[in-house]
Amino acid sequence: MSRHSRHSRGGGAEDHEKGGAKMAFHQGIAGVGRFMRIAFCIGMATVSGLNAGSLLDFSYGTLEKIRGNAELADGYFGKAFEADPTAMPLVRMMAEKMLTEGDRAAAFEIYQDVIDARPDEPMLQIEYGDFLGRIGRGDSIAERKQEEAYLKVLEATPGDHLPIERLIRFARDKGKDDSARELLEQLNPDTPEAIRYYVATTKSLYDSRDEEAQARIEKCLSDATEQHPEWASTARSASDHFRETGDLKEAISILRNHATAAPSSLDLRIRLGILLLSADRDDEGIAILKGVLDVHPGKALAHQSLAKIYRQKDMQKEARGHAAEILKIRSGTPDEFVELADELIADDEFRAARLLLEKAVFDHEDDAKLMMKLAIASSLDPESKDDAARLFREAEAMLANPAEMDPAFLLGSAKELVAQGQIKAAEERLRNAIRSFPKDAKKETAAAMRALADIWISEERNVAAANALISRAEALEK
Repeated sequence: MSRHSRHSRGGGAEDHEKGGAKMAFHQGIAGVGRFMRIAFCIGMATVSGLNAGSLLDFSYGTLEKIRGNAELADGYFGKAFEADPTAMPLVRMMAEKMLTEGDRAAAFEIYQDVIDARPDEPMLQIEYGDFLGRIGRGDSIAERKQEEAYLKVLEATPGDHLPIERLIRFARDKGKDDSARELLEQLNPDTPEAIRYYVATTKSLYDSRDEEAQARIEKCLSDATEQHPEWASTARSASDHFRETGDLKEAISILRNHATAAPSSLDLRIRLGILLLSADRDDEGIAILKGVLDVHPGKALAHQSLAKIYRQKDMQKEARGHAAEILKIRSGTPDEFVELADELIADDEFRAARLLLEKAVFDHEDDAKLMMKLAIASSLDPESKDDAARLFREAEAMLANPAEMDPAFLLGSAKELVAQGQIKAAEERLRNAIRSFPKDAKKETAAAMRALADIWISEERNVAAANALISRAEALEK
């Protein structure tokens, strides 16, 4: 019996003959529900390192664990581990079990055995070192073995990010920053992760005013983006670094090269467009942002940037178009929808206002103010005019107090009532609208006056009052 046998036997782990085991295995799979079968398959996908002799016991253990039979599952896992003590899924499982039971020595033995059996596998050495760091803090022997494991990997793979990162952490924990700096300069920045680590660690190991350290960071970033312009994370980091240090030209150049090397990198193309706008190269920036939207109209940041630059250029129609797209993509508060819809209606962009408000009502289905505004926009848009009467009724039904009706809603509703022949109701709403419009809403107030005058004139009554209303409306419109 091996020295691990005391940990690997469970009370319910029965021996099976080969044929009987296969039958039980298939019956077990057939007997579990859909969820159990899925979970079993997921578990199987994690054990590709197991040999055929231990795989069946591991499978039984997985099934029993799913069924909640922990003791039985431990027995099967123990048998699988005894048959294959160097399979990492089982090594991790059994080591964690020993730690849970408080037997650190046994957990250490399990890892030591697999390292002895597989000494030339760098990732196992890394995992072994990490394990020692977790259980051996304050233990000089464990710490020495941890450092040795990482050094062995570094010797086998010079410049590799993983062992250097761990050795630097180890050195810094011991207060040996000089050793950490020496290790950092051994790093080979050959992956985006390694570059990111080099930059971040240089910043933490050196003072921000250290010009030589800053120069090394810039060289690392420049070399990496020149050799691998297609690396998105590196291009973004490098561009951000040079922008923050005031070299906007270099920041733009890096993103431009990246966009050429990786045309599908839309987020960084947007970033390039934004930087060009910051550099007052508006035409270039706008062209790039519009090009992104041609490919992916749902990029909210591109719409946001274009809306901002168009507002700065007083190109309000273009700005509103992009602002509307932002709300359609990200949604917004009812007030944000109403504010933009009012701008669109004021500029006679009725269809755009209606489409925006349909999205608003979908997002805020209980908001009566939005429903009123949708009814107004629908009545003004020729494409949806036939649906306006229904929308006015729905909006009214949502109002707890009729006094809450917006004056613009009163005006639009009155026009619908006139079309339905409900003249008295329309007349009352127009009177209320005239009284309710604020003083600066001269155009709207005049429209309500004319609508009321039209009713009186068509019915040949209050003719003098109708003419007076028309005169007042003309005065407001000047």
